[in-house]
Amino acid sequence: MWTATGSLAAWLWLMLGQGFFWRTDLRLPPRREPEDWPSVCVVVPARDEAAVLPRSLPSLLAQDYPGRAEVFLVDDGSSDGTGELARELAERHGGLPLTVGSPGEPPAGWTGKLWAVRHGIGLARARAPEYLLLTDADIAHAPDSLRELVSAARTGGFDLVSQMARLRVESVWERLVVPAFVYFFAQLYPFRRIAVRGSRTAAAAGGCVLLRAAAAERARIPDAIRHAVIDDVALAKAVKGSGGHIWLGLAEKADSVRPYPRLHDLRRMVSRSAYAQLRHSPLLLAGTVVGLMVVYLMPPVALCVGLAAGSAGAATAGGLAWLLMTATYLPMLRYYRQPLPLALLLPVTAFLYLLMTVDSAVQHYRGRGAAWKGRTYARPDAAPEQQ
Repeated sequence: MWTATGSLAAWLWLMLGQGFFWRTDLRLPPRREPEDWPSVCVVVPARDEAAVLPRSLPSLLAQDYPGRAEVFLVDDGSSDGTGELARELAERHGGLPLTVGSPGEPPAGWTGKLWAVRHGIGLARARAPEYLLLTDADIAHAPDSLRELVSAARTGGFDLVSQMARLRVESVWERLVVPAFVYFFAQLYPFRRIAVRGSRTAAAAGGCVLLRAAAAERARIPDAIRHAVIDDVALAKAVKGSGGHIWLGLAEKADSVRPYPRLHDLRRMVSRSAYAQLRHSPLLLAGTVVGLMVVYLMPPVALCVGLAAGSAGAATAGGLAWLLMTATYLPMLRYYRQPLPLALLLPVTAFLYLLMTVDSAVQHYRGRGAAWKGRTYARPDAAPEQQ
């Protein structure tokens, strides 16, 4: 009963005191179109992305942007013809100019993605853009996505405007795991606190980041975060730490086309960065496991055990905690257009994330470390290794 009561207290605090993280109404801030449209360079790091490029790259090339814009795709050592396919798509679809570059293998201390981003920013620097759009190769943008991002940045005076792209939810496992991924992210980094000047909360979503070029130079992006596995959060912290004004919200016009059809695929996505999020600390790992058990697993257990044992206190506390948990998850399911009864399965999803987090730590201590597109990073300062 006491553990269930603690879980209920935790949920009351999460619901009311954690920046209303569960609300999903935070979209691009009010905006107006500028009289003069700044120049923008779009940087796309791509490693073995031939499977998704036909659905994503044409959407970037087709941006309806009144100012000068150009796309720089960085083919980061792909083995599936990513660079050649990108050129073919540009010839076939037309639109914004496309440059395909290749940075070579990253040196020690760099993650492959950030080394590719550095190369792309270097290519873009010759165009002297006012803004950089950093977007992943699996993100499809609506035709006016760039226009709206720039308008929001100009209107709000933001140095960084980021949108959490809507991830794919088609397979059974995607429906169970993906909305919770964004829900947990928002719980860790409440979006409403990110835009508050002076707050310590800083985060971005790497799939869609519009960054003022001057702010990137001031924060030494990407050199200052060259070893970061969770590069989007590290980028936002660097920009905010250097005095930048940042914003993060949910996207309406940016969607990820990358499929995660199997639980194994989702496990790899989560395990890649889960232990890095905990700063590779066994104590934080233990605390996270206990926290997940008390906050997410205890409510349904207390309800069932309380009813079976005739403990009204345990059943009531567990039932109320489960009710609050379910209520906070409903907005995210609505955003992802999923059946609302899935909210009752959030404890099951949380248990899967607990196992994935432990698996991330196991992989770390086995020397495999975090992985991205065939590279592993066992330590923050480790050199990449080919698999």
